[in-house]
Amino acid sequence: MFFDRPEPGRRAVLLSLRLGDGRGRQAPAAACVAAAGTSGPRPSRAAVDDEFRHLVESAEIRPARLVAGARPRPHPRWFAGAGKVDELASALAAENADLLVVNHELTAGQQRNLEERLGCRVMTRTELILHIFADRARTREGQLQVELAQLTHARTRLVRGWTHLDRQRGGLAMRGAGEKQIELDARMLRMRIRSVQERLQSVHGQRERSRRRRQRTGVPTVALVGYTNAGKSTLFNALTRSDGDGSGALVADRLFATLDPLMRRVEIEGAGHVVLADTVGFIRDLPVSLVEAFRATLEQVRQADLLLHVMDATAPDVDDLRTEVRDVLERIGASGVPTVEVLNKVDAGDPPALEPGEAPRVAVSAVRGDGLNELRDMIGGAVGVVARPLTVLLDPSAGRVRARLYERGAVLSETSAEDGRLVLCVRLDREEAARLRAEGVELREGSPA
Repeated sequence: MFFDRPEPGRRAVLLSLRLGDGRGRQAPAAACVAAAGTSGPRPSRAAVDDEFRHLVESAEIRPARLVAGARPRPHPRWFAGAGKVDELASALAAENADLLVVNHELTAGQQRNLEERLGCRVMTRTELILHIFADRARTREGQLQVELAQLTHARTRLVRGWTHLDRQRGGLAMRGAGEKQIELDARMLRMRIRSVQERLQSVHGQRERSRRRRQRTGVPTVALVGYTNAGKSTLFNALTRSDGDGSGALVADRLFATLDPLMRRVEIEGAGHVVLADTVGFIRDLPVSLVEAFRATLEQVRQADLLLHVMDATAPDVDDLRTEVRDVLERIGASGVPTVEVLNKVDAGDPPALEPGEAPRVAVSAVRGDGLNELRDMIGGAVGVVARPLTVLLDPSAGRVRARLYERGAVLSETSAEDGRLVLCVRLDREEAARLRAEGVELREGSPA
């Protein structure tokens, strides 16, 4: 009922509106559900529409026509104005299409009103991305996370199909006059969401135990992040030398080719062993339900010792995409993680002139191998100075050292040893660790056993 997918090859008319006051400012979203927007500069209309078409094609839907327009704010009834709705009706008839895909999030009422007015199914941007994610998920964790996002979104859509139903008579298991179908569905969704969350907690518990084992051994984690289809998986395979042996990340010229997280242990000169993590790509206006469902997976980005921000050097709006990724990193609490910017696909042309930033930058071709040695050197140099887990043993009288560590936000946990000393698990870079050792503080590599 909730997740019926359009069959492959279905023809669709696309709707993409430019919302704002005409001076580049976003309009208030009182009439629509905000979908995790960003604070950076607005991308060009051509870039937004091209990405929208690519999204639709990634869902195996055939875009027949794109209807564009501009409004200061969404129409409260149909999202688009009455004239634009008439244009959509004409386009659907002319193209023999029975599906409208909207590059925005709609309220349940707006979606229902459009479906009634146009006589066809209406798919929102959130539903489109959920559809793609459902097709891409392969691991149990990925499938559960997508299902949780679908269920969470479906809970906001219940009004669409059931507002016309009368109250039903109660069955043997019900009391009183009975429940509306919408109430039955809401109860079913709550139960299903709880079940999926419990299973996800079990999977995430296994991931957390693995992370703690790596933390105890002091092996740093390097996570690849970036806009979808920037070449993260190709770079991951090149750095791990796993391309072609079946153990690498899936590489495909499509959005969200990699959905399930993949981790490999590799040797980096100057850093020793590191764990390289390939992650799901970001995109503009990533649905809130997906961010919440994938929060545990995105935790590995926040907890990484180093981020490789992979950017497509051939993208005309690469500066805007860099801003989008930075905004997502800030939303998940990862903006403070040390970062190396990696301009990928330079084999396809000269790298663009990006605005200067604080992060070091390297240009590479993951396909040809250009710049990979320089990138490895940068990883080795960066991981060698980033904070790593250490065990600090303090006498109870060393209150000033303990207070200083807490003030710096370096303490991960604290316990007491049998001899009365304090056992602190901290994250310190080499310089800070050397300073403590010079003060006579006992430090051990890795987290407490």
